[in-house]
Amino acid sequence: MKVHEALVVLEDALRDRDDALDDRVEVYNRLVALAADYLNIPHPVTRVQLIPIDTVRGNDYNPNRVAPPEMRLLIRSIQKDGFTMPVVVAGEGKEYVVVDGFHRRQAAKNNRQIRESLGNYLPVVRLEKKLEDRIAATVRHNMARGTHQVELTARLVTLLRRHNWTSERIGRELGMEPDEVLRLKQMEGLAEAFADREFSQAWEVDGSKI
Repeated sequence: MKVHEALVVLEDALRDRDDALDDRVEVYNRLVALAADYLNIPHPVTRVQLIPIDTVRGNDYNPNRVAPPEMRLLIRSIQKDGFTMPVVVAGEGKEYVVVDGFHRRQAAKNNRQIRESLGNYLPVVRLEKKLEDRIAATVRHNMARGTHQVELTARLVTLLRRHNWTSERIGRELGMEPDEVLRLKQMEGLAEAFADREFSQAWEVDGSKI
């Protein structure tokens, strides 16, 4: 098989090389990208890349907060077990924004031991999304882990409304039932954002109009 033969040749070449880390990272990223293309499974996790950690910035809408004890535990976990989950980012070139993994990125950026062990790189998977889609992806990641905070999630829903997302779309994209979206309107700052006829005319729960 030609692919197998090419890998054998590549392995032999790599075994004898003593390149700088930056060069090895470049080769690694290219190999992973090619392997992902060959595999042809449409999931971002198949193409983890290493990018300079200083090119990744946190977003300003993340609703998930970690208390100091949990943050210390996260750092300890990475120190003992290594980096087992890539950070999810959006962007390209010299600037990326965190979609999920804000605290993993913080640990890798600010803890000297972890940063040095990663060679100043960060393992990431990249999503190609617009701002509002990134916000929705962040909420979904946090809710799936059961770590989101309702008040802050409500603020994100407000942001989605400002991007002309209907309440129906918010419920569909975030996996929320109509009554869950309705409860969010009670949170601070949402009354005005939801001051329309959408709920009274279009949404029904248990057959009764809201």
